[in-house]
Formats: sequence, structure tokens, C-alpha cells
Amino acid sequence: MKLRKKSTALLVAAMAVMMLTAGCGKVKVGYIEGSRVMKEAPQITAIVDEGNQKMAAAQKEAEDKMQQNPDMSQEDAQKLQQDTQRKLMGLNQSYSIQVKQKIDTALDGIAQSKKLDVVIDSEKEQPTAITGCVDVTDDVIAKLQ
Repeated sequence: MKLRKKSTALLVAAMAVMMLTAGCGKVKVGYIEGSRVMKEAPQITAIVDEGNQKMAAAQKEAEDKMQQNPDMSQEDAQKLQQDTQRKLMGLNQSYSIQVKQKIDTALDGIAQSKKLDVVIDSEKEQPTAITGCVDVTDDVIAKLQ
């Protein structure tokens, strides 16, 4: 989840820059609980489920190849394992990008409609929301129905 930490850091930095450039003006900040969106938004759970199924199928395919050829050389077995790992990483990246795009699209619309300057992810382990924020988690989940 390095991407989440980087995104949070960028959002906090953007918020700080906006506060500095806004002077004494108020910055309207919204926040979401990312874990709730991941669990409760049907579009997101559908993408995650599809990705998990494709990854499981790729892993089963590799296991089947190993079982069909028990006399496979160690070099061929390592090559199969590396190919499978590359395929799994590619699938994971592809589905992670789809999830991010869906959430970003929903957030853009909500931020505009609520006239929010910044929306941050406020997780329980690392709370980043500050007093006066607007919780838009339910709006994001509703938009991703």
C-alpha cells in the first residue's frame, strides 16, 4: 500500500499549499474512509472480485502445468514460476489502476458538487482528517453503486 501513503502525502501537501495560497480564506476539506469504500462500493467489489478470480485462475493454470509435467527440469519450473509471478503482478496492477480510476472519477464529481477544495483518505491507523472536514464516504459509495 505504498501508493496509498504517497497519495495521502501528496493530498496533505496539496492541502498545505492551498492553505498557504488561500491566505486567511477557508479551505473546504472532505474525507473518505478508503477501507469502507473498498468493502461497500459495488463497482469496486466487482472489480476486486474479478481480479481475484483471474489471479486464482492464473495460479491454478501454473499448478496444473506443474502437475502435468512432474519431470520438468528445475530451470523450466523456475521459468514457469517467474512467468506466473509476472502475470500475477500485471493482473494486480491492472485491477488496482481500474479501482483507482473508478474512485477518482467518483471523487471528482462529489468534490465539485460539494465545492470541496481537497478530499483526503482518513484511515483508522493513520488518521489524516482534521476538524471541520466533510465526510463524503457515503457519497462515494452511493456513486459507485
